[in-house]
Amino acid sequence: MTLPIQSVHPSQSVPTLETAYQAASDALIAEFFQRSQGKWHSDRRYYTLPNGDTKEIVSLISIRFLMHGCEELRSLARMHKLEDETIMTCGAEVIWDSADSVSGKKQSQGSTLFGAKSDILYRDRGFATPDPVTAQFYFTHPETLCLRTEYKGSTFEEELKLIGQQYRTRQTIITRSGEQQMIGQYLEKRMN
Repeated sequence: MTLPIQSVHPSQSVPTLETAYQAASDALIAEFFQRSQGKWHSDRRYYTLPNGDTKEIVSLISIRFLMHGCEELRSLARMHKLEDETIMTCGAEVIWDSADSVSGKKQSQGSTLFGAKSDILYRDRGFATPDPVTAQFYFTHPETLCLRTEYKGSTFEEELKLIGQQYRTRQTIITRSGEQQMIGQYLEKRMN
């Protein structure tokens, strides 16, 4: 018995492992951002290393999913000087308002934009800089997003995990010159 041989017309492209990975990554980040959309109450604890001083912060967070081609993602592409303003497949806008959980004193408030393409997450600002930054991202599980950002001699490693529909956990480890400087741990509960 002979099996027919399938040929590919020259005008058709054969998906490569890389394009399949990019498509899967784009789909996972879009689903993660969509599932994160809404209002969240965040209890945060920061540990300063090596002495172990702690600081507790409460934040109200609002997350909005950004669709491919929207003006916010186009603006983000311009900030990063990308030739194609529509290269990002999706993104998120995050707005926060934070206060010290003990004293109630305001700590910070602001917003940031995220835009995704393949395994790169573009941001309009970093954790410790107002300048645009990029992070490498990957998923260890469809509900667990891992990020690695490097700038100004520091490395920021983050893990965000969706737990059902009502909770998220986050952990951030900040390293400078090869030494861990701070660990941030967050429990976020959906408010709506």
